[in-house]
Amino acid sequence: MERIHIVLLGACNSGKSSVANMLAGQNMAMVSAQAGTTTDAVRKVMEIHHLGACMIVDTPGFDDTTTLGKERIAVTQRALSEANIALLLTGENPEEENLWRLEIERRKIPFIEIANKTDLGRKPIGSAIPISAVQDPDNGRKRVVEAILSKLPVDFGESNLLRGLARRGDIVVLVMPQDIAAPKGRLILPQVQTMRALLDLGAIAISVTPEELTNALSQLSTPPRLIITDSQVFDRVAPLVPNGTMLTSFSVLMAAHKGDIDFFAKSASAIDALTPESRVLIAEACTHPPVGEDIGTVKIPALLRKKIGEGLTIDHVAGRDFPEDPTGYDLIIHCGGCMFNRPFMLRRIELCREKKVPITNYGVTLAHLTGILSRVAW
Repeated sequence: MERIHIVLLGACNSGKSSVANMLAGQNMAMVSAQAGTTTDAVRKVMEIHHLGACMIVDTPGFDDTTTLGKERIAVTQRALSEANIALLLTGENPEEENLWRLEIERRKIPFIEIANKTDLGRKPIGSAIPISAVQDPDNGRKRVVEAILSKLPVDFGESNLLRGLARRGDIVVLVMPQDIAAPKGRLILPQVQTMRALLDLGAIAISVTPEELTNALSQLSTPPRLIITDSQVFDRVAPLVPNGTMLTSFSVLMAAHKGDIDFFAKSASAIDALTPESRVLIAEACTHPPVGEDIGTVKIPALLRKKIGEGLTIDHVAGRDFPEDPTGYDLIIHCGGCMFNRPFMLRRIELCREKKVPITNYGVTLAHLTGILSRVAW
């Protein structure tokens, strides 16, 4: 299930941190009468009754006039990019609040207006929900949660990871290399999420390493409906796929689930137009240090330079780092984005689309370079 990213916005001293603490039911953010107390986006992952898995994001005041004010406003802008819903606190600075209201509407983000500090005499304006996060947190949480539920799609959080590729009772083979890049004693997140989606669906999941795939297929009385592999072994797995069995990868599933898979597939053709003078950006959502033959920093660059030439310029970004203007890149290759939510990925894609910069995905890139993209299902 995807977490609901709830981003709080408001002027300094509007009570954002108090509302964040109210929703969390604990002190996740420092509360102070001193303007500018929140200097960066503060995130808290938790479960909220009736909402389920949530990420609460408390942001700096958007009317911060301190030396670092511009940087803090940029933090708020970036945080808004991941919002499933925004909570706009009103009544402190109406002019600035209206500008951010317009910004939220421009981005087509559902939002709720909140008038906090009613215990101090603040009056709600328009449709703002009156609450006192400090004096009556239980009632405030109840009212805000009900408002959030009314704004979200009724099917929010329901997994469509498999997008009809498998059905109840289908046999699905998962090919999962356990190399140096795999976390010791654990599976990587896309593999875990895929297995859970198959269990929820009622499909029969069989997990193997690439070395055991031939043996596993030979022991099945009928070919599996689907093989899901790590994209890094497309070249080893594709020749073994039986007739009538679909093939995809964890990264491709994530690309379809989190982003715009059709645009990724179309953008992959830009690989063929690259020259040694071209510039490529590889964007990784995770911020862990690369280990061994890392797919983003080692394997994909090596394959691209083998095809295009050693002169190809390849830059790297990780986590939430991403160019505000990607113009100048001939291609961007993004990971599956399992650490991001769908709105965050879609806004990155839309930025590239606006700037006419092709953006594709790790798995789609490897399928294209292997010559099997037309065979890959999503």
